[in-house]
Amino acid sequence: MASFSLTLATLFIATVLALSPSLAAAATCTSQTFTNNKLYSFCNDLPALNSYLHWAYDPAQSTLSIAFIAPPAKPNGWISWAINPTGTGMVGSQALIAFKDSKGKMTVKTYNVSSYGPLTESKVWYEVKESSAEFLGGVMRLLATIVLPEKGKSTVNHVWQVGPSVTGGVPDKHEFQPGNLNSKGGLDLLRGQSTGGTGGDSRTKKRNIHGILNVVSWGLLFPIGIIIARYLRVFPSADPLWFYLHIFCQVSAYAIGVAGWGTGLKLGSQSKGVQYTVHRNIGIALFSLATVQIFALFLRPKKDHKYRFYWNIYHHGIGYAILVLGIINVFKGLDILKPESKWRHAYIIVIAVLGGIALLLEAFTWMIVLRRKKSSSSTKPYGGFNNGL
Repeated sequence: MASFSLTLATLFIATVLALSPSLAAAATCTSQTFTNNKLYSFCNDLPALNSYLHWAYDPAQSTLSIAFIAPPAKPNGWISWAINPTGTGMVGSQALIAFKDSKGKMTVKTYNVSSYGPLTESKVWYEVKESSAEFLGGVMRLLATIVLPEKGKSTVNHVWQVGPSVTGGVPDKHEFQPGNLNSKGGLDLLRGQSTGGTGGDSRTKKRNIHGILNVVSWGLLFPIGIIIARYLRVFPSADPLWFYLHIFCQVSAYAIGVAGWGTGLKLGSQSKGVQYTVHRNIGIALFSLATVQIFALFLRPKKDHKYRFYWNIYHHGIGYAILVLGIINVFKGLDILKPESKWRHAYIIVIAVLGGIALLLEAFTWMIVLRRKKSSSSTKPYGGFNNGL
């Protein structure tokens, strides 16, 4: 048994170490608020540079109010949102750029990006009615209201960018990583849709991976492992198979859960200024409790050991805490991701089925236990004699 536990622990450590280099709470624009309590009709999580766009469009007046949110490449860098009336890339774009001026105050300036050379402040294709910017929590926010010269125009090509520095009041060139090169797309002002390049740092894909890993680990494998341990052990013929199945489910769930926790940390580090405190705190608690639970493999005393009773309290208590917190956090995650309702319904059905199976097995188990107690008491000697013999 000791060699088996050691082998499992070795495999587990190897798995975690293999996963950890590529891992590090998910964020969406719907959770963001503004200091002036301004509301926008639409918002999109843009597919590159960890950025977000909020907007409201009045076609009758041809006015467009926007709030572009992104972390600059460096603290003294800049962020930019632009419309390109003639193309789909940077050249020809009419840009709003926010950065700190020489006095350290946030400012917004306009640039007609006519080439890849140095920028020069200039008038742009649209009229800027008002603009402002702020820098809070490592994230810059560019807010503006503009008037489009073409009334009734409901789709535009937009470009967004972040840069590392500003020299002499002029934004320096940005990097040329995949995210920088894919920060462009189409914007439907009336339907609330944005299309664009799918850069390697697409947060939608990362959020989905994070969600799937955690549903499989905390939301499915851990409950199944607990059901196996609680109900299969009643049957003598299932020993020690139930133990191996239980260990397999829980160690697998922990390894996958660590991967999910790591992707959550990575998403959180890329989403400065946007936090899901409850979801994050439950995730940290789950990781901590599950890590302590894994040590049960090394601390498990023999059945007749005097400390086995206390070990059972520790092991079962933490296990049920993980079960409850895991399911709660899965629903917290679904509230954040807002997938199609069929996925939430599917998970509810799966959990309901597992719960129903557990209730049936609970009743069946108690029937077996009571029957065994009755059988054992009927065979005990009465008054020191066995049926008078």
